[in-house]
Amino acid sequence: MTVRCLVVANQTLGGSALRHSVSLRAHEGELIHILVPATQPVDEQAAAGGTAAENAQRRLREALEGLQAAGVEATGAVGAADPLRAISEALTTARYSSILISTLPAGVSRWLHMDLPHRAAREFGLPVEWIEARSDSPDEATTVHVELPGAAKRNMIEPHRI
Repeated sequence: MTVRCLVVANQTLGGSALRHSVSLRAHEGELIHILVPATQPVDEQAAAGGTAAENAQRRLREALEGLQAAGVEATGAVGAADPLRAISEALTTARYSSILISTLPAGVSRWLHMDLPHRAAREFGLPVEWIEARSDSPDEATTVHVELPGAAKRNMIEPHRI
């Protein structure tokens, strides 16, 4: 069975903790697909120029190039501005074993204000690893959280037999 991980990030896409986690997963044989919801950070339009979709595409391109330089093959796409909708749409096109979400810290992250990691775990029934970056700087410290929905916990204890 192919193990695929859906990585969801935007401003924190270049962070070292996310890059490290993705590299570990890839070297363990997981296929990596990066999803960048085209959300517009409040302060970015003036600084970076371009639309939310253009900025997301730029981040995705840079992340894929960085991973490739580190020996990690990954695919990627830009999704809907609403990250929950973007995840839902990605899950209709491919089957994933887990979701890895990277956010800014709780005080500034709009994704955490909407409780994205927990909502994704509940709604999609997949294990969610959540990386909380301390800032959008690639070298800042991070905190990693794991959320397992009830169904995933039961499957770990009593796996389905096919």
